[in-house]
This record gives sequence, structure tokens and C-alpha cells, in this order.
Amino acid sequence: QVQLVESGGGWVQAGGSLRLSCAASGRSLSGLSMAWFRQSPGKEREFVVHVKTSGRSAAALNSVKGRFTASKDNAKNTMYLQMDNLKPEDTAVYYCAARWNDLVLSAQQFARHYDYWGQGTQVTVTS
Repeated sequence: QVQLVESGGGWVQAGGSLRLSCAASGRSLSGLSMAWFRQSPGKEREFVVHVKTSGRSAAALNSVKGRFTASKDNAKNTMYLQMDNLKPEDTAVYYCAARWNDLVLSAQQFARHYDYWGQGTQVTVTS
């Protein structure tokens, strides 16, 4: 079993930065591929970015490319999401998710392929 806990959310003005963390307990991250999703009020959960077991990021939402960077530190059992140049439309609850082994690129964006989820952390971007 894997437990995931997100942290690092908060309030920030547009153009600012935040770094989210997702700490895993129970098992090592090295065999896990992971992802960040987000959900805004009244909207469905949205895929943001996928991180392979190796720690390299893979698929990402077009609107965050060039602004968000995901990484995974297996030694610290933590995944990160560095968010720069934040926009009001990035406001959402951000969730980390994980599964054992890698996913093919076409499957990385679908929530149903992930077995473990954190409780979420709120990110609010003001204009």
C-alpha cells in the first residue's frame, strides 16, 4: 500500500510561483510512475503532468507546458511540481497520483490508470 500526501499549496498572485510536494510512505517511489491532476469547482478532474518511474516527466497538459515542471526524487520519496508564471485559471485543488510501473504515453492522462491518490492541496491564483 502507498500513502500520498500533498503539500505546498496556497495563495499567490498571477505571475508568481509555487512548488507542490507529494510525499509517499509505505513503499519506495522508485517503482512508481506518478502524475499530477487538478480539479476546479464545477469541473472534472484534469490531468496536468506525468512522471515516469525514472523521474523524467512525460505527457503534460498543453496549457502548462513551459510553466510547470514535474520531477521525482526517489531518494526522498517525494514528487514535486514546480509551477511558474501562474495564472488565475490554474486555481484548483491539485492531486498527486501513483501506480506501479510505467504507462504508455497515450494512457498517462487518464485517472483510471492510477491506483493511489493523495487528499489534494489547494492552489489559488489571484489576478
